[in-house]
Amino acid sequence: MNYDPEYQRLRADRTRQGADELDLYLSKKHDELLASTLEPGSYRKTLSLVIVDGFAVEITEDQANVLRSAKGVRVVEKNQELP
Repeated sequence: MNYDPEYQRLRADRTRQGADELDLYLSKKHDELLASTLEPGSYRKTLSLVIVDGFAVEITEDQANVLRSAKGVRVVEKNQELP
């Protein structure tokens, strides 16, 4: 995701409450982006990543292209399997 001052503020709070608030904030932010970009029921978010303000989602290649062009999305990459 692109730079987000609220993410930066919450990430700077090293308390347990701050960490919980950051987790909730990012999960909601990611859910809202997916809901506003992709058809409901056509994807499955598997996790949100606090360290990079990103998420993993199971989608088609066409959906990945739609997501790439969404406002606020910096990069979309396909998962790579390790040998």
